[in-house]
Amino acid sequence: MAQLQLIATSAMGLEAVVARELKQLGYEDVTIDNGRVFFTGDYIDICRCNLWLRSSDRVLVKMGEFPATTFDELFEGTKALPWEEWIPADGEFPVEGRSHKSQLSSVPASQGIVKKAIVEKLKLTYDTEWFPEDGSRYVIEVILLNDRALLTLDTTGPGLHKRGYRKLVTEAPLKETLAAALIQLSRWNVSRPFYDPCCGSGTMLIEAAMIGWNIAPGLRRTFNSENWAVIPEELWEQAREEAFDAVRDDIPLQISGSDIDPEAIEVAQAAIKSAGFAKDIEVSVLPAHRARPQGEYGVIITNPPYGERLSEEKEVQKLLRSLGRSYLDLPTWSFFAITSTKSFEEDFGHKADKRRKLFNGRIETQYYQYLGPLPPRNKTPQQ
Repeated sequence: MAQLQLIATSAMGLEAVVARELKQLGYEDVTIDNGRVFFTGDYIDICRCNLWLRSSDRVLVKMGEFPATTFDELFEGTKALPWEEWIPADGEFPVEGRSHKSQLSSVPASQGIVKKAIVEKLKLTYDTEWFPEDGSRYVIEVILLNDRALLTLDTTGPGLHKRGYRKLVTEAPLKETLAAALIQLSRWNVSRPFYDPCCGSGTMLIEAAMIGWNIAPGLRRTFNSENWAVIPEELWEQAREEAFDAVRDDIPLQISGSDIDPEAIEVAQAAIKSAGFAKDIEVSVLPAHRARPQGEYGVIITNPPYGERLSEEKEVQKLLRSLGRSYLDLPTWSFFAITSTKSFEEDFGHKADKRRKLFNGRIETQYYQYLGPLPPRNKTPQQ
């Protein structure tokens, strides 16, 4: 069959991380756009990418793109696309939409036009006037940008950040996809110690362990497209078998963390156990200034409190100062922190080697990177 045009979506600022993941998975024709990475593949690649992408939000099929300055153009352009190749007679096909800098600015009206056009196309295929929509789910999105319409089909369902290991959350949990991206942007690998002194619900620790053992992040969950007739069940079985065979759980992990909040540590312990790392990740109730990570050439990656309320600012400032002092006691370690605190470098007491603008949900943040020395090639990091 002809190659599919696929899209891996991402949070703003993480497109290059997702593109690198795709290239590591063997995809070469990768094109980066705002919040999206385009690539080509087959049905098996829908399975593999949903299982393996760590920093992407979801995997979409690009159904088509065309000019749309009027509802007639939107209707005819949508109707011309091969919906019948994907959606069965009983398929549920809700339409979502967004519009920016386009004459078709009414999203509800545009959604209605797209829905009507798809119904008319499916009528021709299934020779019926009514669709029950009680079968598998096929979420369609119409994006109107600069008077062009992009129509996609969502293969993922609930976002890829929903790994399946986190049943409870703390007050301000870090999204799993963002945590995975932060780790991949650092110099950490499984041969080095890893520590998070503000570990909260343990997301950073678990994502590091999954990377360290080469565990596909989607192994514990299901996806909407697993129920699609167009993708043979054996392809999903093949992709999952490949992922299980790739796990390297015989590698020792040096991953630990702490948090001042006992309830957060309870949540972290539950998530760590659910993820299968109860014997491999250590967490403890400890204020950040008392944290003493073990080993050399380790990596600290953390998401400290942001102090969004005035009453919290002094506490956050005190925390960042204590982290800065602790960093002085770890001359071989690298340190990474994501925060919206504007005075981070001043409070931490050190100017970052690198900064990168990222979004934690809707919050604009900076990822501060302090690059310590790399381990000598002939030296094994201390256990």
